[in-house]
Amino acid sequence: MADRINYSRIIQVATLLAFGLGCGARYTADWESLDARPLPNWFDDVKFGVFIHWGVFSVPGFGKFSEWFWYWWKGLKYQEEIAFMRKNYPPNFQYADFANEFHAEFFDANSWAEILEASGAKYVVFTSKHHDGFTNWPSPTSWNWNSMDVGPHRDLVGELAVAVRKRNLHFGLYHSMFEWFNPLYLSDEASGFKNQDFVFGKALPELVQLVKTYKPDLIWSDGDWNAPDTYWNSTEFLAWLYNDSPVKDVVVTNDRWGKGCYCKHGGYYNCADRYTPTEVPTHKWEKCQTIDTLSWGYRRYMKATELLTLPNILKDMMYVVAFGGNYLLNIGPMSDGMIPPVFEERLRDIGSWLKINGEAVYGSKAWRAQTEQAVVPLYYTAKNNSVYAVIFGWPPNQRLQLSLPKTSEATNVTLLDYPNMPLTWKPVKGAGLVIAMPPMAASAGNTWTLKLEGVA
Repeated sequence: MADRINYSRIIQVATLLAFGLGCGARYTADWESLDARPLPNWFDDVKFGVFIHWGVFSVPGFGKFSEWFWYWWKGLKYQEEIAFMRKNYPPNFQYADFANEFHAEFFDANSWAEILEASGAKYVVFTSKHHDGFTNWPSPTSWNWNSMDVGPHRDLVGELAVAVRKRNLHFGLYHSMFEWFNPLYLSDEASGFKNQDFVFGKALPELVQLVKTYKPDLIWSDGDWNAPDTYWNSTEFLAWLYNDSPVKDVVVTNDRWGKGCYCKHGGYYNCADRYTPTEVPTHKWEKCQTIDTLSWGYRRYMKATELLTLPNILKDMMYVVAFGGNYLLNIGPMSDGMIPPVFEERLRDIGSWLKINGEAVYGSKAWRAQTEQAVVPLYYTAKNNSVYAVIFGWPPNQRLQLSLPKTSEATNVTLLDYPNMPLTWKPVKGAGLVIAMPPMAASAGNTWTLKLEGVA
């Protein structure tokens, strides 16, 4: 009870003290005020991040959306999961027993950070706790169900936070608000969410501890959808986060803070998983996508045909960037702490492409048009006084006509692969231009970028 009182009042007490000391403009615990907070600039500039789903669920590594294994098995009692357990584990085996097999023996945070940096990602979002409630840090409110007490016997969040920041990447944390089978949560749910024992005894203490201990630049909230934000005490937490926390000036949050919140309240919008708008949203947004099309967590039996290819990823990413969003690409490490080689390969290949073409991505903005009909698919982005046309496939006959850019006497066209070699182009009557493309060898990504200067 003492822990509950301390954590449940910390936000209100901090707010009262700050007002009493005569601080300046502050955010109040309501959506009108919180939604008015400007998004820290770093988030819009970085464009590309890596999402990491890792935990006890990585041990069985089974089923579609393997991170939901426990719920599929014991909650909905799916026959596929039941048959898997009967075939491979003794009758009395429980989900909690998987934690003893979550050894993470090959986990090297510095090795992960090197791969993440090589991918060209500028921010990382790591699973601190998924819906099974297992925490990847020594949470005092998750006794014997955290990575220090059982399994790896290590502070996985802490190790990765240090390694990622050494590479000058932004470090973010995914945190599930609810836990499928936590008795406190189930009791609150049975009360119609009139009781808040789980919130003040578990969810809020963990969020406050994560912020104070690891100082994340981003909080990716999830698992909120069954209960309203008033149950989760979301506005009070966010007011403390934005006003008084150690990351108040830099932290970014998403929109999953209670039933009905997503695409409506919060920092930036995730909306639904794999959110893909068809018009440029008026609010900053992010698409989370996963290389394994069937799971966020690791699947031991995934097949190459079920994975996004490099051209798939680049086209998806550039669609998102062209429409003003950020692209958060997920990987699921193995329980031993290794990033599957195929995921590493994808990440390094993306990084190789971004080394050449990143100018069209980082710090870019949505142009007045996002795409047009041409002989190859393409998306437009813009930065400073330049427009970028990212093309997918090489134009037949080495001739590319663009109808939307308005040329001038100052127009200059280059390929980012050869930035010092201007390409020959001719204006088209009415609008647009025809570009003479140079010979080009095949590329693994099948994606190139034209830089157009002096166009409108």
